[in-house]
Parts: sequence; C-alpha cells; structure tokens
Amino acid sequence: MSNLKVGWAGLGNMGTAMAANLLKAGYEVRVFNRNKDKEKALIDAGAQSAKDLKELVDSCDVVFTMLSDDNAVKEVYNETNGLLSGENSGKLLIDMSTVAPETSKYLSALCEEHKMNFIEAPVSGSVKPAQDGTLIILVGGTTENYETAKPLFDVLGKLSLYLGGAGAGSSAKLAINYLLGINIQALAETVLFAEQNGISKENMLTIINEGACGNGIIKLKTPSVINDSYPAAFALKYIVKDLKLAKEAGLSSPLSAPLLNTFSAAMNESGLGDQDLMAVIKHLEKV
Repeated sequence: MSNLKVGWAGLGNMGTAMAANLLKAGYEVRVFNRNKDKEKALIDAGAQSAKDLKELVDSCDVVFTMLSDDNAVKEVYNETNGLLSGENSGKLLIDMSTVAPETSKYLSALCEEHKMNFIEAPVSGSVKPAQDGTLIILVGGTTENYETAKPLFDVLGKLSLYLGGAGAGSSAKLAINYLLGINIQALAETVLFAEQNGISKENMLTIINEGACGNGIIKLKTPSVINDSYPAAFALKYIVKDLKLAKEAGLSSPLSAPLLNTFSAAMNESGLGDQDLMAVIKHLEKV
C-alpha cells in the first residue's frame, strides 16, 4: 500500500462499500456527503469527515466521486467550494459515476484547465460485488493516471481495464448496461410466457440456470423472481437513465427502443423506479 490519502464524495450503498474496502486495505480515507448521516458508518470504521468538497481535495491526493447522474457530477466539480475551487495542481480526481461519454470528456478538459488530473472509472457490478471487492472497473483517461490509480482499483475490483481516452470508460459502461437491460427483460418475458403455459417459474428458472442460457445475472436475480421481492441492488430508475444516455450516445439498434420504452413505462406508469430493475417483471405481468 502507498501512503496516498484518499477522498470519497458520494456515499450511496456502493460508494460506502468501496470506501470501506479502502479503509480495510489500510488507506487513510476522508469522506464527504451532504447528508452527514451517510458518513457515520465510515467514520465509525476509521474515516475522517471533510466539511466540504474543497477541504476534501485540499487534504487528499486522490478523490473519488460516485454520484447519481451527470448534473450531480458536474455540480460537485463546478460549485463554490467544489472539487476545482482550490489550488491543487497535480492531484487526481476519479469519477466512478455512470454518465455520458461527453460528460467525462468535459470533466477531463475542465480538470486540465485547473492543472489537475482526471480519469473516469465507472464499474460493472452492483452492491454485493462492491462489498466483496469484485467489481470490473472501466477506465478512460491517460495511462499515467491509470497507473497512479491502479493500486486503488486493485482493492476495489477484481479487474480494471484501461480502455482509452476520456469517454471510453463511459461508453463501455453504457454498452454493458444495455446488455444488462436486455438480459433482465428477456428473463422476465421468458418466465411470464412459461407461466402462461403452465410451467412454474421455479421450473423455468431451473431450466435456464442449468442450461446454456444461464448466466451470472440470471442466477443472481433468480431468488427475487421466485420470492417476488425486488429490493434495489440496481434501481430500475437508473437503467432508464443509462438507456437514455446510450440513446443520446448513438445507440439505435433494433432492441434499444422497445427496451427503453418498457423500463420507462415500468418506472412512470407502474411506479417501480425505486425497486430493483428485475421488478420490470411486475410491469410486464400487466401488459
């Protein structure tokens, strides 16, 4: 472990789990969240609290952000007392949010103007892989900044991939989340079709998981489908956001429009946005 001082802004369930893993690995971690209650678990585990984003960057060598959307990320970079408000030439900012490729390019250019370093590093994986340190980290930026961050990524994930300049990591994240959406909707439609024809969901899921069509995400979602319970590991509203970003980035393949329509309807008409994306099956039951 190096003596890097690490900051973390944005403490959702995944961010909290990832910051906790850095603490366990022996890094000195300072955190900032507007809702201070979300800092408590990490402070109890040994992290320090920053009074604002400026102090977070001033006191750390590397600062991670993991926020809900493009506007939230841009705000923490640009606001008064934000990440770029001090004199911190040479420090590294790492955004792990799922945002548009153009947003990552914008943040990279903005950091360059302030003589700071930037890489994007969105992840493939949800809360459990974040807790286990088995995420796949998708990196865009310079190779030099990637090499600086790699020891941290080795704690946070089982694999980090350098994919190219700023925007490449975001492009890869939107692509894998498109495949995620297809898998989830296909699973829901398959189970419902089988049930309409007298095949129990338990038997259908066994057929899927024991055969060539089984995969990691289907096995992960099997208990939710069987128990008809959908606590959010990855909230449905976020797949809607990501599919919209993919569309804006040029996704126009045959399945993309109906996929976005289905998840949007599940969120807007069926009120399932805060449940896990597998809850789309509850919407499709009514279609």
